[in-house]
Amino acid sequence: MTASNDAAFPAARPRRLRRGPALRRLVAETRVLPQNLVLPMFVKEGITEPVAISSMPGQVQHTRDSLRKAAHEAAAAGVGGLMLFGIPAHKDERGSGADDPDGIVQVALRDLAAEVGDDLVVMADLCLCEYTSHGHCGPLETGGNVDNDLTLERYASVAAAQAEAGAAVVAPSGMMDGQVAAIRAGLDRAGFHQVPILAYAAKYASAFYGPFREAAEGAPQFGDRSGYQQDPANAREALREVALDVAEGADMVMVKPGLAYLDIVAKVAESSPVPVSAYQVSGEYAMIEAAAERGWIDRERAIVETLTSYRRAGAEQILTYWATEAALLLR
Repeated sequence: MTASNDAAFPAARPRRLRRGPALRRLVAETRVLPQNLVLPMFVKEGITEPVAISSMPGQVQHTRDSLRKAAHEAAAAGVGGLMLFGIPAHKDERGSGADDPDGIVQVALRDLAAEVGDDLVVMADLCLCEYTSHGHCGPLETGGNVDNDLTLERYASVAAAQAEAGAAVVAPSGMMDGQVAAIRAGLDRAGFHQVPILAYAAKYASAFYGPFREAAEGAPQFGDRSGYQQDPANAREALREVALDVAEGADMVMVKPGLAYLDIVAKVAESSPVPVSAYQVSGEYAMIEAAAERGWIDRERAIVETLTSYRRAGAEQILTYWATEAALLLR
């Protein structure tokens, strides 16, 4: 829509609609609702008290008990969903803990599904980086590269284990070629035809994941993930990745990170036939918390403003570590 040429100042006064908070609320084009928010959570095997994450003030690695408590708080606040990450006590080359029925993430999924599964959507991040001794997202070939096709077999097994444990949605984040098709086939073989896939379809090799490495204890022991995550310079590639994932059976797609990639969120939202999520990642959280602690920005306003920017760009779900707090702010 182009601006009309027949109305100019003083007849045209856009500020009329900015006079007072009630009027601004009435004409707001974009709204963030609690049910738009998904809370990422970390649960760690073998601890008796929550462990503070130093680079993410206010966030912890949960015990099973503290995880349940935080999940109930999120549900009471009206949060739409949870995304669970597991940290096992033992790791190996193939990430065996990821599909172990008695592994920490499966045990925790059963807890969450039983206690809050009727109130919000319990999702499971599906990757191997937290479970492998080398910290990469799948088994390795000779030479140290991730074996894409062997990884697909592992992902299919992990998906079935997570669904069996009660995950309402599985969310593959490894950026392996063909991962959605392999997971869909694995779920269907195991009888979980109704379990949706939220594909991390456009996940970039970003500097903004730094604090997450501490939180999930999944940093690569050598090299980096630029061989399978996307180059931050590329936009068309994101659209191709999304189209491939949708064609393979993705029920929802995600862009990660969000704030530095709002143009990608907008492009994906314009073209995607399925719901679009975006992840407000650990580095974004840490930057705002650090600046607010120094008194440089208004913390609550910055939280709501950044979440609004995600919705304005077209994200229908937002993964954010502030989900519970933000849900209360947005009421």
